[in-house]
Amino acid sequence: MKAPLDLDQLQTFISIADTGSFTRAAEEVHRTQSAVSMQMRRLEERIGKPLFEKDGRTNKLTEEGDRLLSYARRLIYLNRETLAAFDDQRLEGTIRIGTPDDYADRFLPEIMARFSRSNPRVELTVVCEPTPGLVEHIKRGNLDLALVTHNDTRGQSEVVRREPLLWVTSANHATHEQETLPMAFGRPNCIWRRAAVDVLDRQNRDYRVLFSSFSATVITAAVLSGLAVSVLPECALRPGMRVLGEADGFGQLPDCRIGIMRGQTSQPEIVDALARHIAESLDNISVPVSEEAGSFDFAALAFAKMKRVKANQIMPGW
Repeated sequence: MKAPLDLDQLQTFISIADTGSFTRAAEEVHRTQSAVSMQMRRLEERIGKPLFEKDGRTNKLTEEGDRLLSYARRLIYLNRETLAAFDDQRLEGTIRIGTPDDYADRFLPEIMARFSRSNPRVELTVVCEPTPGLVEHIKRGNLDLALVTHNDTRGQSEVVRREPLLWVTSANHATHEQETLPMAFGRPNCIWRRAAVDVLDRQNRDYRVLFSSFSATVITAAVLSGLAVSVLPECALRPGMRVLGEADGFGQLPDCRIGIMRGQTSQPEIVDALARHIAESLDNISVPVSEEAGSFDFAALAFAKMKRVKANQIMPGW
């Protein structure tokens, strides 16, 4: 039987992958650069595959290194969770978290499950509102932490996930071919709405806003019923949707950046722990699966690394 992997080596490996530098990783794990290099040589010997390749002045993961990274993060997390389960000084208290409902639907199951297993004595109070409202709650001290759509003009957030913003229509209707494009958007201060309108205006495309709502459920219903076209991040794609691209006459949209905002709190330890769980969860959660990748199953793919959805791909129906 082969010896188990060394968790210290895996933690260093993760730091190198995140920073792109042996030097910066050495600072993070409080080791000398020569010690870090030795750790990675031993890890490569243990795996039997090269894990890094030079890309200019940075260290890039090989294909095998990228495969190992997902497993490494899971092993480090499981180690933390195991230790926390036997820690008599476990965190205790209540924390208030806010998130838009589209992120709640996709991300909260994983975040809550991981955090609650490690911190069973912490009560989570969850508020679902659009990002502008959450930012105000943070400023007023009504929330300890919020998962938001990052916007440089609304204040700083720590970006923990980046996804393409996509044009979507119903796979069963030709709504996108109408001369005057019917649109379903969030409220006028929605950053995705503004991005879509900018693209449509630059293309001189006729459109009218048929549905406007802060509810992701309403926007999704308008698209799936064939009543409107909309823009959604990759994580919000649903069965029965079709992704539109330049070949359909729709210009490229900016990426959606998902970030964490922290409020003034009397329980920074709990906030730090939850923020770490969110970052780790969002790093591991896969994107929805397209037809090319097989069946559409959110729950079974928490750690799978799926291919990005391409234009003209259709999400399998309900």
